[in-house]
Amino acid sequence: MAEASRWHRGGAPKHSLHYSKEVEIRTTLQELALYFIFLINLCILTFGMVNPHMYYLNKVMSSLFLDTSVPGDERTNFKSIRSITDFWKFMEGPLLEGLYWDTWYTNKTLYDLKNTSRIYYENILLGVPRVRQLKVRNNTCKVYSSLQSLMNECYDRYTSKNEDLADFGLKVETEWKYATPDSTSPWHWGFVGVYRNGGFIFTLSKSKSETKNKFINLQLNSWITRGTRVIFIDFSLYNANVNLFCIIRLVAEFPATGGIITSWQFNSVKLLRYVSYYDYIIASCEITFCIFLIVFTTQEAQKVREFKSAYFKSVWNWLELLLLVLCFVTVSFNVYCNIQIFLLLGDLLKNTEKYSDFYFLAYWHTYYNNIIAVTIFFAWIKIFKFISFNKTMSQLSSTLSRCIKDIVGFAIMFFIIFFAYAQLGFLVFGSQVDDFSTFQNAIFAQFRIVLGDFNFAGIQQANRILGPIYFITFIFFVFFVLLNMFLAIINDTYSEVKADYSIGRRPDFELGKMIKKSYNNALEKLRLKKPEEGEDEKSAKSGDLVERARREGFDENEIQSAKQMKKWKERLEKKYYSAEIQDDYQPVTQQEFRDGTTTKYKMILLECLTK
Repeated sequence: MAEASRWHRGGAPKHSLHYSKEVEIRTTLQELALYFIFLINLCILTFGMVNPHMYYLNKVMSSLFLDTSVPGDERTNFKSIRSITDFWKFMEGPLLEGLYWDTWYTNKTLYDLKNTSRIYYENILLGVPRVRQLKVRNNTCKVYSSLQSLMNECYDRYTSKNEDLADFGLKVETEWKYATPDSTSPWHWGFVGVYRNGGFIFTLSKSKSETKNKFINLQLNSWITRGTRVIFIDFSLYNANVNLFCIIRLVAEFPATGGIITSWQFNSVKLLRYVSYYDYIIASCEITFCIFLIVFTTQEAQKVREFKSAYFKSVWNWLELLLLVLCFVTVSFNVYCNIQIFLLLGDLLKNTEKYSDFYFLAYWHTYYNNIIAVTIFFAWIKIFKFISFNKTMSQLSSTLSRCIKDIVGFAIMFFIIFFAYAQLGFLVFGSQVDDFSTFQNAIFAQFRIVLGDFNFAGIQQANRILGPIYFITFIFFVFFVLLNMFLAIINDTYSEVKADYSIGRRPDFELGKMIKKSYNNALEKLRLKKPEEGEDEKSAKSGDLVERARREGFDENEIQSAKQMKKWKERLEKKYYSAEIQDDYQPVTQQEFRDGTTTKYKMILLECLTK
């Protein structure tokens, strides 16, 4: 009858709740174990794609082409190019010497060259390098009428609409004739513009002397004009010792303001994926990853079908969906990259007398690495879904969940002041200080100021009045006031959560108890630990203690009061520790506290009864 009334009230009998809880805990443990296997497989997969030699290959190539000085001028290298004259000196000096290695350091001819260059004796130059220029037309901008007598030509910044498509100069070779861009080639995002493929292109020769004569001829015939906006130098290397391709791009941008801004890209990638035995282990991990992806997708589809709209009310379910989407994108990128490598790599390696455009393959391979890096990041974040079995980690999650509203309110106030200072710094110092040259740079510069990295001398030199005022007020309001308010919000919330946990107002760590119980059972079976007392033994021991209390002079009222306190304690434990109760954070009422007040002897008796 009691069980029927319990079902009538919408509850469940204790043994049913206990059984469902056991099933839920075991299911959670199985999910955790399965997910750890998936995470380990993903880590092996991602770390297997990264080779420590990638960094060293990029470093040695950048040192050769970026840091090598022009002969006779130790201050000029690719990084310090500021004029067209410096650019041609680099082309005829460090670039030419870095690309053509045909003799050993003893001036003996290198072995087995096969009409190729061996940079640093170990890196084969694939095909021939390519130099490409993009220009803009004249009169793409307007000169003010009063100044037209001084200047009647105007070359605007580079855009696809402003690009000059007409042949110029000698109009006899490819470097003087415009080549239409390939629709599949990626655009290049530079400092002052976004540049597409195509333009005025020429490739270098296999002979060092012919290439040098080519540079001299281009310089004499003014290949670089006022309309030039960017020059790309592209070439690719392969190191068989570490099975890595190094795709190099040196960029010289010619902004409309004059001068030259240099940038570079060194991408070391592993295009030949399956060569060694370790590579085949990575391939097996990729297959396992796909199997896990199918299993997880099926599980989430079943959950959506079962819970319907309620499924989307959980943050962890949204994280699960995001992780699945990233996994599918990763698999798609991997398949696309492997198909492109299979289709293009053979043709690129055959054409040794032409430019081998490995930049396309490196571009998509870099995006694949970025996607899988984001995927494994969120895969590790998902571990927080299973932290309820640990008290310390649960305190962290409880603290963040409690103070999220206060943090959102504080963030609104913080960013209002932060963006106000960013706009002030951009408008006042933008034309003088590099850190404030754009609004985006000003925002990052202020974050660096908060972390202690700032250039006060540059700010003060840009504006001697507003500079110090800006700096002092920003440090005071943002660093001393707002940042400490943020820390105070988290600190107060953590103190509240810790106080609640200390008096028993905490969630039930049933998963942790289950793990501990399984661990103890394993130790007992291995006879490494004595078995614990059963419930019957504890009851018998409690009855013996009652008889002992009577013999020692305690009257029946005191014994009944102690029993009442034991029931009160069990009720509180059920209220604050049990997963059956939805609200784990109900305050203790005054009546409950008064009911629990007792004498020192009653407390001693209670301890004896509850042991």
